Amino acid sequence: MKKYIAECIGTFVLTFLGCGAAVSLSCGTDAASVVGTAIAFGLSVVAMAYTIGGISGCHINPAITLGCLITGRISCKDSVGYIVGQVVGAIIAGAALAAIYGAETGIGSNGIGAGCNGSAVTALIVEIVLTALFVLVVLGTTHKTNCATGNFAGLAIGLSLILIHLVGIHFTGTSVNPARSIGPALFAQGAAWANVWIFIVGPFVGAIVAAGLWKLIESKE
Repeated sequence: MKKYIAECIGTFVLTFLGCGAAVSLSCGTDAASVVGTAIAFGLSVVAMAYTIGGISGCHINPAITLGCLITGRISCKDSVGYIVGQVVGAIIAGAALAAIYGAETGIGSNGIGAGCNGSAVTALIVEIVLTALFVLVVLGTTHKTNCATGNFAGLAIGLSLILIHLVGIHFTGTSVNPARSIGPALFAQGAAWANVWIFIVGPFVGAIVAAGLWKLIESKE
């Protein structure tokens, strides 16, 4: 249970601080708010990686958990416990954000941005590609053969999430994490809730793609 609770806490921190920064900076198309939001999400991952990494591995993302399940790094039982903990943590964060900022602000929920021209298909493709890249980084940096740089995995993952947000915010607000999308959308409702399926299906498909790519190039030595 300690691992599941750690995942719950970690996902709360990621969602609360990342989405909270997005609302505080009124994240839109201006460079300052986009960069600030991207950094907030990335630094949240770095902080949690070195806080709960030794307890649960700091997945704090159902897509990462799925990638680890497919590559044999986690059991089916633990994967279910992780995902439940992650979703619960994100929902608690969504409730806290709604109480502080008001649900009418959207509280950092994901959606179909201007870069998608209103197309759910484009948004889905963006989420699949970005999640695949992100999960591939996670699988590679945390692999047991990555001895020399393994201690810096948390930093590499956090920095990669910043890069992914810099690309994805224009299109979807960047999810690459079903739990992070479900939490705010549950309280924002409206279009955020209607489109939440994109940010569940996309990241899970991306995780499957990343796991397949990693198994293709994985070194056993």
